[in-house]
Amino acid sequence: MTAIKNGVAGFFAALGSFFGSFFNAIARGDAFVKLSLIIWGAGYFKRKQYVKALLMTLLEVGVILFSVFFAMQYVPKFGTLGTVQMEQVLNMQTMQMEFNDFDNSFLILLFSLFSFVVWAVAIVVWMRNVVNAYALQQAAEAGEHINSFKEDLRTFIGEKFHVTLLSLPVLGIVVFTVVPILLLIFVAFTNYDQQHMPPNALFTWVGLNNFKSLFSSGGMTVTFGYAFVRVLGWTLVWSFFATLTTYFGGILMSLLLNSKKTRVPKLWRLLLVITIAVPQFVSLLLVRNFFSNGGIVNTICANIGLTGFLRDVGLISTSYIPFLTAPGWAHVMIILINIWIGVPYQMLIATGVLMNLPTDQLESARVDGANKFQTFRYITMPYLLQVTAPTLVTDFVKNINNFNVIYLLTDGVYTTTNQLMANSQAKEVDLLVTWLFNLTQNYYNYKMAAVIGIMVFIVCAVFTLIAFNFVIGGDKEGTYQ
Repeated sequence: MTAIKNGVAGFFAALGSFFGSFFNAIARGDAFVKLSLIIWGAGYFKRKQYVKALLMTLLEVGVILFSVFFAMQYVPKFGTLGTVQMEQVLNMQTMQMEFNDFDNSFLILLFSLFSFVVWAVAIVVWMRNVVNAYALQQAAEAGEHINSFKEDLRTFIGEKFHVTLLSLPVLGIVVFTVVPILLLIFVAFTNYDQQHMPPNALFTWVGLNNFKSLFSSGGMTVTFGYAFVRVLGWTLVWSFFATLTTYFGGILMSLLLNSKKTRVPKLWRLLLVITIAVPQFVSLLLVRNFFSNGGIVNTICANIGLTGFLRDVGLISTSYIPFLTAPGWAHVMIILINIWIGVPYQMLIATGVLMNLPTDQLESARVDGANKFQTFRYITMPYLLQVTAPTLVTDFVKNINNFNVIYLLTDGVYTTTNQLMANSQAKEVDLLVTWLFNLTQNYYNYKMAAVIGIMVFIVCAVFTLIAFNFVIGGDKEGTYQ
């Protein structure tokens, strides 16, 4: 937790320094620095940086025009998300039915959010502009050289080239990551669902009602809490076993293939790698057909008498083994099939790590009389954990959001018989991410999908912070040595 505390403390320290430098510039700056609060290019104009002065002034004008002609169409309606419902009215001039000037709640929410982001960026640029104007004043008073516009451009190609390279990715993150995440958060506080679907209908703010629905249970009408506990539990169980089975399975396969007693290891490695080469949606759909109620596996089991035996002992009550259609059976089969999918990938990672295993330590262990198990326990495994621990953490988070395996194996095959789960559009084999997908794709319940999306983010963020702090914190390499 020390790393997390240091990171938070560093963030607030940097934030305090930024605001401190801004207010210091206002307090100690000359008239042109203070004028930069109103006219962004004033400070640059005073120091004869005319191109910068023009660009900053044009940027200011652009923000003003954006606010007046775009943002003001949507931001004033942000509090209600629209009040005018779409309907057809008679145009008395043309005597034809036309749609009225209606509101679209989703566009109001989206473009208002976009306007807030633009304004937030503009405020940061505005504050930074004042600080830069004061820095130019200090340089002029000290008799230092003030760069021309061409010299500034050379700086961004030279010593500040990293800023130039990062500017476009940062812009992309803001537009394609930050804005959608904020939109997801805002939707979670609305009643955006199939009954409130714009443009035909409006949706509005409902506060914490959706979160109350997710964390409460009782009655047939409030079932999201019931489903959420079970889906979250299965998500964590699945992620735990899917990660550990493939991780240790990959290590075991790597050790076996690197053993001198294994014959034609290249052939076995090739057969395993084919699993990676074939697209998952192809292999998983084939496996789903193999294990279907009327598939080839059930046919073989029936012919050899296994199905009848399981029915006689009471493990099944059908004429087939419900590999992917019954709770329990489906959970186990999904984990087993994922082992087949994930072990080859982990095997390649483990093979690469084992190639760099310190040979001097292995030789010392053999001289000291250690057997193979002791060598693996005290040298090989600690080294593997030290190198691959960050990958293990990311694999766990990846499995929390492992959409492909669950969806391709169970979609259209598994049907829940639990009415409380069905009322929440969930199934026993759903992960949070597949539940979220079904809520949006099939049931248009965007409000609850947004709430579940927030919960997925919280689960992943909390686990990642704690796990990485444990993995990276301290002298792990020194402990290994």
